[in-house]
Amino acid sequence: MNDRTFFKSLTTPYQAIPHGVVVFLGIAVWVAVLAVWFALTFGGFVKPMFLPKPNEVLNTALALAADGTLWEHTYASVQVVIIGFVLSSIVAVPLGLTMGTYRVVQAFLDPLVNFIRYLPVTSFVPLFILWIGIGIEQRVSVIIFGIFFQQVVMIADAARSVPRDLVNAAYTLGTRRRDTVWHIVFPATLPNIFDVLRVTMGWAWTYLVVAELVAARSGLGYISLKAMRGFQVDVIFMAIAMIGILGLLTDQIFRVLRRVAAPWAN
Repeated sequence: MNDRTFFKSLTTPYQAIPHGVVVFLGIAVWVAVLAVWFALTFGGFVKPMFLPKPNEVLNTALALAADGTLWEHTYASVQVVIIGFVLSSIVAVPLGLTMGTYRVVQAFLDPLVNFIRYLPVTSFVPLFILWIGIGIEQRVSVIIFGIFFQQVVMIADAARSVPRDLVNAAYTLGTRRRDTVWHIVFPATLPNIFDVLRVTMGWAWTYLVVAELVAARSGLGYISLKAMRGFQVDVIFMAIAMIGILGLLTDQIFRVLRRVAAPWAN
């Protein structure tokens, strides 16, 4: 491949690029971010109380990892996110498929679901504490409330986009109407379902901080709030970075699951 062809492949919409270029660009963006961070902190452009030096954040992470504090709070956060996400998805996937397939279900649930999904999650935190109490149940409820209704709407939209010719062909071949959702609609929307789950998992990590900022005694959000009171900016950055790493890890897991479960859509 000559230089002209290579440059053309990079600037052509939807054109595949070599794997080596993908890896290089992925590393390059992080090198650029770290370079700017080093320049701002070591160059004295930003005060340490607003932006800590990268080595200070790393040293803090190593110290908290050595005494087990980091892993304790990380486990607490992972537990909340996984439980909330799994419980939400178990209900949202079949409900979204049914809502997107049957107009009568859509007509009944659509106004309520679309109303609730615009309500701010933060305003319900005091109510969850009042109704459920202080504990992991309250934090899990925040995660569920934050992503459930979004999942239902997005999965319903994916189900509605299934080609009608595919459904009609299934009827012609003898598929019963009651089997349409699970034998036709579900396989057809499976790639989109994984995309929805991947996106909403990212939202779950975002709502984790909301869940742990109030009435929590463990978790990455909790240590961020505690560090803010003591102006420990390095701890805050460490907690943020840890959430980002966990979010990136779960994102890659869903990418792999999508490739394995729906190879025809890759």
